[in-house]
Amino acid sequence: MHLARPIGAIALLCGLSACTDSVPFLNSTSSSETGVTRRVSNFSQPDVENASPVISALMDRRSLLEEGSIFDEVGQAAVAASARAAEAELISAKLRAEAKSKNWLPSIGPSVSLTDLGDLVAGLLIEQVLFDNGRRKAERDFAAADVEVAAVNLSIDMNERVEAAVGLYVTGLRGEEKAAYSSRALKQMQEFRRIVSGRVEGGLSDQSDLNVVDSKINGMRNARMTAQDAAATARAELRAMTGQDFTSQPGKLDLGTPPQEAQYLSIVQTQSMANRNVAEAKISRAGLLPQIAAAGSVTNDGSGAGLTLNMAEPLGFGTPAALRAIEATKEAARRQVGEAEEDARRDYSRKIQRLASFQRQVGETASLARTSQETYRLFKAQFEAGQRPVMDVVSIYEELVRRKQDHIDAKYEVVLTQLELARDMGLLADGDKI
Repeated sequence: MHLARPIGAIALLCGLSACTDSVPFLNSTSSSETGVTRRVSNFSQPDVENASPVISALMDRRSLLEEGSIFDEVGQAAVAASARAAEAELISAKLRAEAKSKNWLPSIGPSVSLTDLGDLVAGLLIEQVLFDNGRRKAERDFAAADVEVAAVNLSIDMNERVEAAVGLYVTGLRGEEKAAYSSRALKQMQEFRRIVSGRVEGGLSDQSDLNVVDSKINGMRNARMTAQDAAATARAELRAMTGQDFTSQPGKLDLGTPPQEAQYLSIVQTQSMANRNVAEAKISRAGLLPQIAAAGSVTNDGSGAGLTLNMAEPLGFGTPAALRAIEATKEAARRQVGEAEEDARRDYSRKIQRLASFQRQVGETASLARTSQETYRLFKAQFEAGQRPVMDVVSIYEELVRRKQDHIDAKYEVVLTQLELARDMGLLADGDKI
C-alpha cells in the first residue's frame, strides 16, 4: 500500500538532478571557461560597468622594456614559457566570484524525511533570504577581492619572471664583456712577461720581478675564468627558463628610471588582501546575528510556506567579545596597508639611492680609466725611451685593467637596479599581454 510513495520519492529525486541542468545559475560554467590557456588578457573584464579598478589598473600598466629590443624579446619569451600557476589561481577565483555573484537568488534543494509510520516523504525545499545583516553582500565582496588578490599575484609573478630572465641575460652580457677584456689584458701582460723574462736572462732584472708578473697573470687568468663561468651559468639558466638562446646585443644598456608615480605592486596586493579580510570579517559578524528567510516546500504529500529565523552560530556570553574581535580585524587590515606603503617608500628611496650611486660610479670609473690609460701611455713611452723600468709600466697597466673592470661592473649594476625597480612597480610586462 505504501510502496507507491517511495517510488514516487525516488522519481522526484531523480528529476531534481535533471532540474539543475535547466537552471542557469546552478550550471553556468562551460568547458571553455575552465580552460587555463586563454588568448585574451587575464585582466580583461567584459562587464565594464562593474569593472574592478584594481584589475583595470593592472591591465593598463606598460613595460619599460623598449618594444622590439632584445630585452623585450627576452621578457616575452619568459612570459610565454611560464607554467602560469598564478593564472590558474586567477581563473579559479573568477569562477568562485561568478558563483557568489548569484547568492542573492533563492536556493533550491531536496528535502527527504520519514513520517511516524515509516513512510518516506521527499520534496523540494526553496529558501529565499530576506535579511541577513549583509552576509551575502559580504560574501560577494570577499569573492571580488579574492579575484583582485589573484590578479595582483599573477602580475607580480609575471614581472618577477621577466626581471629574472632579463637579469640573467644582463649577467651573461657582463660576464662576456669582462672575459673579453680580460683576454685582451692577458695578451698585453704576456708581452710584459716576455720582456721581463729577457731582462732576467740578461741579468738586468731580478727573478722576483718575473714572479710578480707571473702572479699578476695568474690573477687575470682567474678573473677571466670567473667571468666566463658567470656568463655560461647565466646563459644556461636562461636557456632552461625560456628554451631559447639569445645572441643579439642590446642597442643600449640603460632602461630608464621608472616614474615615481607608479604604485608598488606590493601596496596593491596588500590593499586587495585588506579588502578581502574586511569582507571576511563582515561575514563573520553577520554569522553572529540573526537572519530571516522565507521558505517553501513541495512534497508528494502537499506544500507549505513560512518564515524562518536562524543564526549561523548560537549566542553566548562571549558573543560581544567576538564582535569586538571582528572589528579589531578590520582595523588590523587597514593598518597593514599603511605598513606596506611605508615599506614601499623606504624600498623605493633605497633603490633610487643605489641607482644614483651606480650611475655616479659609471662616470667616475670611466674618468679614472681614462686617466689610467693616459698614464699607461706615458709610462710605456718612457719605458721604450729607457727612462722608466718595466715594472712601473706593469703596475700602472694592472691598475688600468682593474678600473676598466670596475667600470663594466658599475655599468651593468645600473641596469640590474633599474630592473628591480621596474619589477616592484609592475613595469616589466604589459598588462594586456599577461
